[in-house]
Amino acid sequence: MRHTHPLPGDIGLTQISGVTGQLIRFGQWINKDGFADYEHSFLVLPDDRLLEAEPGGARIGALGRYGGANVLYVCPPGLTERQRTDICEAAVSYTGVPYSFLDYFAIAAHRFHLPVPGLRRYVASTRHMICSQLVDQCYQDAGVHLFADHRWPGYVTPMALYNLLAR
Repeated sequence: MRHTHPLPGDIGLTQISGVTGQLIRFGQWINKDGFADYEHSFLVLPDDRLLEAEPGGARIGALGRYGGANVLYVCPPGLTERQRTDICEAAVSYTGVPYSFLDYFAIAAHRFHLPVPGLRRYVASTRHMICSQLVDQCYQDAGVHLFADHRWPGYVTPMALYNLLAR
């Protein structure tokens, strides 16, 4: 479900320019999520704030940071106010969690069925997350499971969120 005006608990999907955006697009392409327009996701919090994973660690910031950007706001249909509150409360606990570019490669190793010991545990770890894993984990902590396709925990990219919620 798409929103024009973001609500707490919504997921923001946007583009990242430059080399970082190109690397993420490539990582998503390797993971069969397309070579498309959304390289970053974040979670909308109350009071015009957001939680997002960044190379320096997950942080809470101002939603206005994306005021002039092309952002698509999505959420699963039927999301209740209680669920939105629980998602936002879970989000605060992940402030400071380190970012991990290696998660894209771990997700790709799983996609290509590479026999890497401990891979599932690494992808599922909440001690390091890419932006889409962080968003998905906040939803899971609130009891909202976005994906019903039996994917591994943490096996999610920004385009996977787009493909699930915006199409």
